[in-house]
Amino acid sequence: MTTLQSVPTLGTHPAAGSLPSRAETREQLSKATYDLLVIGGGILGISTAWHAAQSGLRVALVDAGDFAGATSSASSKLLHGGLRYLQTGAVKLVAENHFERRAVSRQVAPHLANPLTFYLPVYKGGPHGAAKLGAGVFAYSALSAFGDGVGHLLSPAKAAQDVPELRTENLKAVAVYGDDQMNDARMALMTVRAAVDSGATVLNHAEVTGLRFTQGRVTGAELRDRLDGTEFGVDARLVLNATGPWVDHLRRMENPNAAPSIRLSKGAHLVLKRTSPWKAALATPIDKYRITFALPWEDMLLLGTTDEEYEGDPADVAVNEKDTAQILDEAAFSIRDQQLSRDLITYAFAGLRVLPGGPGDTSKAKRETVVTEGRGGMLSVAGGKWTTFRHIGRTVMNKLATLPGRPLADDMEPIASLPKKLPLPGIANPNAVAHRLLVDGGMPGPRMAADTARHLATHYGSLAFDIARLANEAPELAERIHPDAPEIWAQVAYARDHEWAETADDVLRRRTTLTIRGLATDDIRGRVEEMLRRGA
Repeated sequence: MTTLQSVPTLGTHPAAGSLPSRAETREQLSKATYDLLVIGGGILGISTAWHAAQSGLRVALVDAGDFAGATSSASSKLLHGGLRYLQTGAVKLVAENHFERRAVSRQVAPHLANPLTFYLPVYKGGPHGAAKLGAGVFAYSALSAFGDGVGHLLSPAKAAQDVPELRTENLKAVAVYGDDQMNDARMALMTVRAAVDSGATVLNHAEVTGLRFTQGRVTGAELRDRLDGTEFGVDARLVLNATGPWVDHLRRMENPNAAPSIRLSKGAHLVLKRTSPWKAALATPIDKYRITFALPWEDMLLLGTTDEEYEGDPADVAVNEKDTAQILDEAAFSIRDQQLSRDLITYAFAGLRVLPGGPGDTSKAKRETVVTEGRGGMLSVAGGKWTTFRHIGRTVMNKLATLPGRPLADDMEPIASLPKKLPLPGIANPNAVAHRLLVDGGMPGPRMAADTARHLATHYGSLAFDIARLANEAPELAERIHPDAPEIWAQVAYARDHEWAETADDVLRRRTTLTIRGLATDDIRGRVEEMLRRGA
């Protein structure tokens, strides 16, 4: 039995200014009639709720699990233009992706995204030649208005200096380009916060058990709180089904005869400890269409991804031995064996891409967003990619504005009139935030460790000062959760009181990086659960 030692004592009661209780939120959801009920707290649903609330609609958002608890926290962590789309001549799509990528990483969330240099190795006998890839990365950077520099070729010797684990045998050249990277779970949580700041009411761990109908039209949903079993309902003028891999499950609640509308593709990833510094990411061509990534991320190395059709229960998706072997085998094209030891694996995760229904290879399917209206008037949105999450929110809002008998609210702001690059909460220069935290932590108290200051700055932006204040008011909260990770206990209190964390997984997997580092021990889980209970 695990012994709980030195559990930080702050939070017998939630901190001032904290979120309403679940009971208060359920009551609020039950009593109001909303213009829009969004079912599904992945990034598609979150982004739509944010834009709808910005438009002046009364918005509710619910999810059966945690926000970004499934596919939206199981991505490759990239904001990218989509280099491989140039293969199919989708020049306009790449340009649009670049526009969204730059907007997010520079104006919307520079505190949550960071630029990343990519090396694309060209090996003798590989699927692409150096001249072709050199031209490709130049065109790719041109479509980004050269905002990340000019795509070019690099010598193998120079590339090996930046990535010591790069295989140099038969390496002819390395093509270079730029994209951006993020922590997807943190980006999603900040977007939830933006939706709430705009007036949305949100509740996670609330499962839809049925839909409400009025004269044949869907006008709300019946729900069950998965934490305590409380049943309640929500009334809404319009319901949006943004449940990702479960979209057809909810469509069948509206119409038992609804035909399948999507297919699923499984993408698995591995997280490993790094054996040396990585100053760039690797994007290695496997065949004419597929690329495997090796990404320095959260002080670790992220490998992936797979792409194969998935027909099982979405709740059961997981990384299996076949996935692990494939990822390591494909990584071995360009990475030395010592970095690919299974002993270095700290975590593995898999997500499900939602693709339009139809035949063909999933790796060649378009990542397009599809919005459909069901027999009862429920809208369903599926597809898309992380990079364009703001664009997807705008797309759904434009669809709402064109529905017969709408707009939903007489004073609804047209989406075109909203600020084009509205920032997410905490926007700040992360370097400046880290410096401030290092200098004084925002106020008197023990000096903060450099890795903790940097971690807080790049995961919370200016909101890191709120966490620093908690740590200064209660010194036990300034202690590390685990000696090998930068996180401190103040983040657990903050996640509980300000970020809707209800379970240990909410904290350890999505609001911190303890799980992906392989450091979510039984002892730490118990201490986190105890801290969450104290605030209940």
